[in-house]
Amino acid sequence: MNLKFRLTILNFIEFAVWGAYLTSMGTYLAGVGLGENIGWFYSVQGIVSIFMPALMGILADRWMEGQRVLSLCHALAGIFMISASAYAYNAGQEVNFAILFSLYTLSVAFFMPTIALSYSVAYSALEKAGLDTVKAFPPIRVWGTVGFIVTMWVVDLTGLQPTPGQWMVSGCLSLLMAAYSLTMPRMPIVKDGTKKSLAEALGLNAFKLFLNPRMAMFFIFAMLLGFCLQISNGYANPFITSFGAIGEYQNTFGVQHANILISLSQMSETLCILLIPFFLSRFGIKNVVLMALVGWVLRFAFFGLGDPGSGVWLFILSMIVYGVAFDFFNISGSLFVNQETDESIRSSAQGLFMMMTNGLGAFIGTLVAQAVINNYVFIPQRAGVSGEEIIQGWQTCWYIFAAYALVVAILFALLFKNPQNHETR
Repeated sequence: MNLKFRLTILNFIEFAVWGAYLTSMGTYLAGVGLGENIGWFYSVQGIVSIFMPALMGILADRWMEGQRVLSLCHALAGIFMISASAYAYNAGQEVNFAILFSLYTLSVAFFMPTIALSYSVAYSALEKAGLDTVKAFPPIRVWGTVGFIVTMWVVDLTGLQPTPGQWMVSGCLSLLMAAYSLTMPRMPIVKDGTKKSLAEALGLNAFKLFLNPRMAMFFIFAMLLGFCLQISNGYANPFITSFGAIGEYQNTFGVQHANILISLSQMSETLCILLIPFFLSRFGIKNVVLMALVGWVLRFAFFGLGDPGSGVWLFILSMIVYGVAFDFFNISGSLFVNQETDESIRSSAQGLFMMMTNGLGAFIGTLVAQAVINNYVFIPQRAGVSGEEIIQGWQTCWYIFAAYALVVAILFALLFKNPQNHETR
């Protein structure tokens, strides 16, 4: 079977696992009285990403072939996600936060490393085949986004959006991915026979990248931009469906099918991924990341300005700019890290990149966002304020998030120096 096609399937299933629940989980949690805890379910992705991707990357670099680590992580993630779904179904409206959160956390702890591992497996296979990763990988990665969209639609159209059935879909796909990963080309384990320090043996020398001022600055801004990553994933769906409390919006398409409307974001990703090679070669990593930051400003601002009625076009614009906001940093940043690091620490470096973005960044950012949204939305909602006031609270939150992204964009433009001598530079 053609290598690119095999990697396409790998990316499709990898992100289909995530798409099954990532944008709709908040609506289920709000429906069972856990609205004020939505942030924990998204921030825990950040907590485990602080250490799990790096640890699994080290394992793949030093002791176990990367495709086997990928398989092991998906097998465990699938088992725990299916367990979370089964428990939630049995508990009904009496779901216990501690039990559900624990099972979900264990699943996510093993899933989050798989994103960086799947990239490493793909990069390794493409390089062994003599292909240019900057040109060959984006058209493959775009099918990951297609997989994400497919499961979003499946969950929406089958009525699983407000139920724990979305986790069952995700868990079963993880088990499928565990099996398929074992068919991937073998990744080399670096054993050069030289005597290594303990830090080198553990793969911790990836952290030496912080001694490079440009890379240190890049990782710091990766963390700051990571603050934005899970906010709309966690809250766009509950925000749009909350318009259902206002009569004129109850029967709008957005309120009835929020996940399908949000899937326009992932559709935008499919185009933006394909544009990455051109933009990186034409504008360099600094300008591409700046475009991503401006994309986040517009993403949040359009949410604040729009509604699912006459203002739905603003929601649609928010979905369109998401492709730039997400891909122009995440995919370009991953390619940048891959080119800037030695082969012996690439899996570790990708894990470090994930740690800064989906780890520290997403963890801190999501908890701060939860505090903001609780203050303006869920606490007033519990006090019985009107639907109109709840929407106003949501709008205030989106404007706050947009202002934050604008500040980070300005700082990045002033402080980060554009590299000169690589294609991603």
